[in-house]
Amino acid sequence: MELLSAQPSPFARKVRVLVHESGLADEVKIIEVATTPIDTDLLVAKANPLGKIPALVIPDMRPIYDSRVICRYLDCYAKAGLYPEDRLWETLTVEATADGVMDAAVLMTYERRIRPENMVSETWLDAQWAKIARAVESIDMSEMFMPDQPLGMGHIGIGCALAYLDFRHGDRNWRDGNERLEEWFELFSQRDSMKATAPE
Repeated sequence: MELLSAQPSPFARKVRVLVHESGLADEVKIIEVATTPIDTDLLVAKANPLGKIPALVIPDMRPIYDSRVICRYLDCYAKAGLYPEDRLWETLTVEATADGVMDAAVLMTYERRIRPENMVSETWLDAQWAKIARAVESIDMSEMFMPDQPLGMGHIGIGCALAYLDFRHGDRNWRDGNERLEEWFELFSQRDSMKATAPE
């Protein structure tokens, strides 16, 4: 299997962390690509008509995307148990929250990187950050992020989302007022899977 990925992408990182945690590192080859919403890599466009990463290319199958679909597929393939039946809906909801944080954070990044400086909307940026702040606060109160909880896909998603906030929007300081989540994240960041997938 080949995973079309880019190191800075939090969505691709989420899949790569799962690959490490589920013991699939020798079965999934990472293919690094450079793609943006206005300059889509041809390999990406072939695998995903939406032109987004990650995409998983599987022998004798059509490629699959987006990150949530890929994660469910690989978890099932590896029988990793990262979507536990007794907490399935909570896990899926937390994963969706993580993806929403990533969506808003990536939109903020593109607002400054792609749009001409005189057209950048601070109102838009603040609105996206307000979504992120509400989501982070809700996760800070979640029992899933208490110590000694078994690892699930929600944890991986949130860990990658928070790491991306540090990577691209560190000046916004998501940690302020979210001390419990900050403590959890510091421990989660020490996992081998997070260290192996950190963007350079």
